[in-house]
Order: sequence, then structure tokens, then C-alpha cells
Amino acid sequence: MSQSVSFSQAENMGRDFRQVDMNSLMAELDQFKKKTARLSLLNELHGRLAGAVDLPSMIEAFSVWLMPLVEHDLVAYHNSDRKRSYMYSSCHGPDRQRIFQLAEKLFDCQSENVGRSWDEEDFYVQNWHLGSMDSSGLVLVLRQSKVIDAEEAALIGQALEVLREPLQRALDYEDLFVIARRDTLTGLANRRVFEERIGPLMDNSKRHHHPLTIACMDLDRFKQVNDNLGHAEGDRVLIKVADTFKGMVRSSDLLVRMGGDEFFLVLPETNLASAQVLAERLCKAIDDLGIYSAPNQKLGVSIGLSQWQPDMSIEQWLQSTDELLYQAKDNGRSQVCL
Repeated sequence: MSQSVSFSQAENMGRDFRQVDMNSLMAELDQFKKKTARLSLLNELHGRLAGAVDLPSMIEAFSVWLMPLVEHDLVAYHNSDRKRSYMYSSCHGPDRQRIFQLAEKLFDCQSENVGRSWDEEDFYVQNWHLGSMDSSGLVLVLRQSKVIDAEEAALIGQALEVLREPLQRALDYEDLFVIARRDTLTGLANRRVFEERIGPLMDNSKRHHHPLTIACMDLDRFKQVNDNLGHAEGDRVLIKVADTFKGMVRSSDLLVRMGGDEFFLVLPETNLASAQVLAERLCKAIDDLGIYSAPNQKLGVSIGLSQWQPDMSIEQWLQSTDELLYQAKDNGRSQVCL
């Protein structure tokens, strides 16, 4: 009898072990399935980000990917070092404006709230820091009733690791894009920007029958500044002149340093008479700087002014304006010729 009981116990123990092994195997299989599904989702995110090259499209791609997994109202990125931020929201109308205003407020206190979650007005907010990217973060704002649980937070954390490197590349690309289109000395747009934008500006003028005027500006006696005062002082003069111009034109105008001491100012929605008023003010402003390279050698600016006509090519327009510029110089400098 004792031997029979021993066999029965052994048989039960075997079944128990097999059941434990099966349960363990099923648990491992379930974990494997979840891990595979998670990797598949992250791989999909990789694919979405691969088609995004700038900050807005990258944040939008991230939000669209995240929405079916973690419902949210806004994803916002902010980098105080680079002075870059972007917000993407699924809200519309007044709700959209309100959530944007809230995100702006959160940016101001971001550094002290990195890695935290909290309630703000009627929203639930969580903030993540993107690894080694200094002073950067991703703010996720949700409605208060939709708190992020631990599993969702883990998913977002993994997704941010995927986002971090492409986002860094996008920021670097945008920096290079801006640098390539800015004059390094004055910060004005450069010749490349002029060449890119002048065609569309002419097309728009023709399509809508709106005036378009250009001012070609060349500094008078600038060579003497370099010769007598040195090139370092010449650079400071160019910066001062550029800042003077910038302070007197509209944001819709295109102010370009073409090279050396030559500047172009393209004036959309501006006829010749209105452009002349501005050009004469620019002449006076440079004269008022009171920059002398020697006695009786005062810095000035000569300006050729021409309104584009629909039958003119860009080459004809610029040649005509250039001739007017040198006519202004021949007439005594520091004046406008049109």
C-alpha cells in the first residue's frame, strides 16, 4: 500500500510539474508576443520618422503614431538652448487655442518639471526629457480624465528613445538650412535667398496685379572705411548699416546682403512712389549714423529704384535698377534715382 501511495504521489507531482512548466511556457510566450508587438509598433514609428525631415513634420508623425495607442490632445516639443518649439494638437477652434496657451505656460516652467506628471487646469500633463539633448523636452498634455498609466508611460518612454536621434538630426538640418541662407556677418538673408524668392514674388505680382519694387543699394565711400580704419571696423560698419536697414523695413519685405557693401531690398505691394519715400528715409538714416573714414569722407548710400513690369525679365529688371544705382552715384552719391 505504501508503495502504491508513493507511485500515486509521484504521478501527481509529475502532473504538477508539467502544469507549472506549461504555465511558465505560456507566460513566456505571452511576454514574447507582447515584446514582438511592441517592437513592431516601434519599427512602424521608425518608418514614419524616416519620411520626416524637419521638426514640425517629425512631431506630427510622432503624435499620429501615438494617438491609437495613447489618446492625447497635444504633443509639444521645446528646446530653450536652440530657441525652438513646436506644438501639434488634435483639438480645433477655441480648445486648440487654449491648449496651445497652456503649453506655452508649461514651457516656462519646464526645467523644474522634467520627468514629472501633474494636473494643470483640466488637463493631465506629463513631461519627458530627451536623453542627452540639453534643455530639451517633450510635453504630452492630456485631458484630466485620461491619466497615463504605467504601461502607456513605458511605451512612450521607449518611443522617445526612437524619436531622440532623428529629432536631433532634424534640428541640425534646420540649423544648417538657416545658416546656408543667412549672411554670416550681418544676419540678413543672402544671395541664395534672393534667387529662390524673387521668381515667386514676380509671379505673385503678375497674378494679382500688385506692384513690386526693388531697391539696389550700395554704400558710398565704404572702401575708404576699410582702407583708413581697417577691415574689422569695416565689418562693424556693415553690421550697423544692416541693423539700421532692418529696423526700417517691414517683415514682408526681403532685405538681402548680396555681397560686400551691396544690399537689395524687395518691396512687395509697393509702388514706385511709396518705395521712393522709404528709400529717401534709408538714405537719411545712413547719413545720420555720422560715420567718417576721414575728414569730408562720410559714409552714405546710393539707391537705384525700379518697379517691375510684367513684360520685364528678372535680368532686364536688375540691369535697369543697377543702371539707376550708378546714375545716383554719378549725380553725387547719397541719393535715390528712379
